[in-house]
Amino acid sequence: MPHPGWVEHDAAEIWQRVQEVIAGALKQADILGSDLAAIGITNQRETTVVWDVSTGQPLSNAIVWQDTRTTDFLSTLTDAQQQTIRFKTGLTIAPYFAGSKMNWFLNNVPAANSENTRMGTIDSWLLWNLSGGVRGGVHLTDVTNASRTLLMNLETLDWDQELLDIFGVSRGLLPEIKSSSELYASTDPHGPFGTAIPIAGILGDQQAAMVGQVCFKRGESKTTYGTGNFALLNTGTEIVRSKNGLLTTLCFKFGNQPAHYALEGSVAVTGSAIQWLRDQLGIITNAAETENLASSVTDTAGVYFVPAFSGLFAPYWRSDARGAIVGLTRAATKAHLARAALEAICYQTRDVMDAMVADSGVPMHEMRVDGGITANSLCMQMQADIMGIEITRPLIGETTALGAAYAAGLAVGYWSSQDEVKKQWQQSRRWSPTSTLEVREAGYKQWKKAVERTLNWVD
Repeated sequence: MPHPGWVEHDAAEIWQRVQEVIAGALKQADILGSDLAAIGITNQRETTVVWDVSTGQPLSNAIVWQDTRTTDFLSTLTDAQQQTIRFKTGLTIAPYFAGSKMNWFLNNVPAANSENTRMGTIDSWLLWNLSGGVRGGVHLTDVTNASRTLLMNLETLDWDQELLDIFGVSRGLLPEIKSSSELYASTDPHGPFGTAIPIAGILGDQQAAMVGQVCFKRGESKTTYGTGNFALLNTGTEIVRSKNGLLTTLCFKFGNQPAHYALEGSVAVTGSAIQWLRDQLGIITNAAETENLASSVTDTAGVYFVPAFSGLFAPYWRSDARGAIVGLTRAATKAHLARAALEAICYQTRDVMDAMVADSGVPMHEMRVDGGITANSLCMQMQADIMGIEITRPLIGETTALGAAYAAGLAVGYWSSQDEVKKQWQQSRRWSPTSTLEVREAGYKQWKKAVERTLNWVD
């Protein structure tokens, strides 16, 4: 993080690590690359790479989704431009998305304006490298990743010239948009797999988790708990435009079948709030300790923690918000703060889910969950209690990787249909609410009050 608000990755290191992971996975499974029917790619969305196709080298560090350096550029957009962007993309105007990151590269990295330059999200960077890189790599992306750039039109599923003009990005830099499940290319035999394997699935991580949780039908939803939290609700082939601060995005598109859309709510800081307790405050030495520490008290003693470290995402979309811990008394301990951090994860998830129900008109009785924090049983019980619904976790927790595998397998006929894939899903654990409506609503009211305290902090 070279400057406040900047978050970067080394794209060359990402490719290096991917190759190591491929070698390690093949070794652990005791198979050869030639034993694989197909591979799928899933990636952290929005994170943007710029590279030179003649050398294969990145021209700058990748700009990560949490990065806020493009806030000033976005503030220069006219109301009419903002309205156009929102309608055509289903997204909100935020530095989170790839379009303004690309604009930053073009204005701040001199080499980015060369004819050998390509830009894309991490999926495109990996696909280009896996399919040969400088030896003929293909420059493609899928609809789910493209829908996170502010440059793709939700209706046409193609780059939109008006949007490209607003962000100053030329079409020639960008990958061609494909479906989420088709044969894009084969792996380079000289690459980490050592043979040519069909690359046949690409999904952004949250959409991949939807597929991994087999949420193929309208009204099905999942929440993935990672660094941030991401909740998606499948709205079928209909584009539902949110009135409650949610994003309208692609859910998936399998081959020639019609695209499915989704409503998405993202919370910027959930798992990373636990990392903050560990790395910045030193309250815990590892994330797993949080459950024991938080369990040592029965409530938060009135403490609320709103981890708006880089503003608030859905449904607020307030980049002027900053983190706050409120309700402190002399009696508050590190255990209360740890419990408040878990509650914050659950309350922010409820904020998003309430907005989804309001937008879609589909009541929610159950939520499928996955990701790191779902191993924290206390947090999942809190989630059931704060929302008043059933929470269910699948047997295979790595739903993101699973979703990419399902997309690739469907493309090459390894699975014959979505119904066959659906039969793979099994439950590992279920949490039912134990709270009363009265207790639930009282706690939520205080949470809303705490959120108000974080607003209007940055001028």
